[in-house]
Formats: sequence, C-alpha cells, structure tokens
Amino acid sequence: MVPKLEVGKLAQIDRVEIEFGDLTVLVGPQAAGKSLVLQTWKLALDSGEIVQALRGAGLLLGNEGELIDAYFGEGMRQAWTDATRVLVNGKPLKLRKASSFPPDQPGKVFLRAAHRALLMSEGWPAPFMRLKADTPTVARLFSQSLYERFTGNEAGDLFPVERRLKASIRNLIDEAVFHGGRVQLQKAGLQTRLALRYGRTQLPFMTWTAGQREFTPLLLGLYQVLPQRAQSKDPNIDWVIVEEPEMGLHPGALSAVMALVLDLLWRGYRVVLSTHSPFILDVVFTLRSLQGSKKGVRLLREAFGLPSTKEVNWFLGAALDKTSRTYHLGFDRQGRVSSHDISTLDPGSDDSTTSEWGGLTGFSGRFGRAIAEAANEAQT
Repeated sequence: MVPKLEVGKLAQIDRVEIEFGDLTVLVGPQAAGKSLVLQTWKLALDSGEIVQALRGAGLLLGNEGELIDAYFGEGMRQAWTDATRVLVNGKPLKLRKASSFPPDQPGKVFLRAAHRALLMSEGWPAPFMRLKADTPTVARLFSQSLYERFTGNEAGDLFPVERRLKASIRNLIDEAVFHGGRVQLQKAGLQTRLALRYGRTQLPFMTWTAGQREFTPLLLGLYQVLPQRAQSKDPNIDWVIVEEPEMGLHPGALSAVMALVLDLLWRGYRVVLSTHSPFILDVVFTLRSLQGSKKGVRLLREAFGLPSTKEVNWFLGAALDKTSRTYHLGFDRQGRVSSHDISTLDPGSDDSTTSEWGGLTGFSGRFGRAIAEAANEAQT
C-alpha cells in the first residue's frame, strides 16, 4: 500500500493530498502549511510517543483540544474544527483522549524541524520540559534527543568518526562544511559543550559560521538513524523527515546533505523533505531522469563528485531504484491552500506549476529572459 495523507479544512489548508514515495518533497511559498502537514503525519503515526513526552513535561491532557494546543501550539484547537478532516491511508484520524494512548510506544517518524540552531544555547541543547509551550512539540522532541546524546557523554570527537557515516559522505561533509575541523564535546565545568577544533585552536559554538551552526545539530540528530552497529537502520524508525535542509548552507554543503539523503534511502527509510531550494529538486529531477539508464550510477556519482567504489555504487544504485514524489502547496485567490502533484518535474509541461517546479525556477527564468532581451537590444 502506498502511504497516503489527506488533510482538509485545517487552518489555512483547504485540501492537501500526499501519496508518499520513497523520497517525497514538499515545496511552496512561506506559510503554505508544509510544516503543518508534516507535523500532522507525525501526530498520526506517533501519537503515543508525543503524548508520553507531553505528559513527562507535566502537561495535563484531558481532551482532544488540549492535545492539539500542546502539540501544534496554543490556539491551534480553534483551527481544528468540526469541519477538519484528516485521513491516514483512507481512514479518519481520531484523536482519542490522551489517557487512552499506550505508554512507551516508540516513534516511527524521525522529524527534524527547521528551528535547529535556535535550540542550541551556546552549544548545549535544552531538554524537552525546559522549552516553552509555544515551541512546537516536534522541535522540543528534537532538542530532547540532542540533550540525551550530550548528557553523560565523555568528551571526544563527534565528527569525523568512523562507522557512523560512509567514508565518501564523510569526506563530502568535511570538504563542504568543516574544512578539516573536528567537532567535539569539550568539558565545561560539570557539563560538556560543542566545540570546533582546528589544530590547537578551539572555537566555541557561537563563533561558528551560520552554516556550521545549522548543519551540526542536523547531523548529530541524524546519528539516531545512522546506527554504528552492523544494522543499516534503526528498527523502530521508518520515516526521516527534514524541514528546510538548505538553511544556512552553501550549495556544496547541500550537495553533501543530499548524498546523505540517498544513503538514508539505501538504508530503507522513507525520506520526506520540505524545501525552498531549487537545488534539491535538481537532484530529484536527476534521479528521475537517470532511472533505467545503464550509465545512471556513474553519472550520478560524477554529479556528486563521489569516488568510484563498491560502497558508493551500491547506495547510489539503490537510490536510483527508489520512487520519488513532489508536491506543491499553494494559495488560491481566497487564501486557501491546496496541493498539486508535480512529480514529473517536466520542464516542458503545459502546467506552469510543474514546469517551474512549484515556483522555484520561475524567478530565475524571468531574470534570464530580462538579460536575454537586453542582450538582443544591444546587438540591434
């Protein structure tokens, strides 16, 4: 069965239908509800984990409205009305009373929200219960996972480390983000803090570049789904969702992130991304275009600048066998949001939303036409 989510009459969303592929990408303008859709999918699959975390923070959830407010943010119960309709694989999502959710239910969805660097105070993540209630629950869960990773750990290297990332991807990340630096946990009194070391020079977290501060929490969070042991994936987690992976990153660093995404597909996860970056759709379009090509693995390897090794060929070959879906979430004239399947990403499509990849390439096309017209005028 192809996993499917349908959301109707929720906040600004009129109707959104998403059939997930192995790799699914959501695009659309600001405030079009991409995060809301992804958080709704997390709520549908991981209600037990969410309720347990909220209870652990001391919240009393006596009814569905309180659960909605606690999860999405205060006031969201007004947006989840009697007209709201959420279907998961064709079946209505029923938010039962919090007391009926089973305890200790592990989450199936690993969701990394777009608030990554903001959750790191001077290189130290906050535990779930210390973050304010207006911080989205998915962001609080992310911060808690980092907090648990840091707490009690001995000082030492966090990147680069062997047996966590494939050597080829590790090298891409180093070249694009850290440039020979070592990410470490350093002792600071009774606690530890993140530091970036270049030889004898140690840089505290707040002196790092914006890209390094955004990328490092994402990478360390992803370690949860990149087990060190012989197993390729976490047996409890089936979904990896990353919001706006491009935040603060140079295209070279984003290329390394997308190579990591292909590795996650090889490991057996379903990956979902929301983005404003045309580069990510460049990669998805390339994957679709190279499927079935005898030269597909080589061309994809060269596009990423990866070495020709058996390991690289394996995970790139596996990625080329995966399905991809792309959806645009956009506003109508009444300010309501609906979804549009643009999975073909066909630049020759008569549908402008598809040919312009949900608006991500349309702007560059307009400026390109302006330059071409100016050049033609100069020649006449």
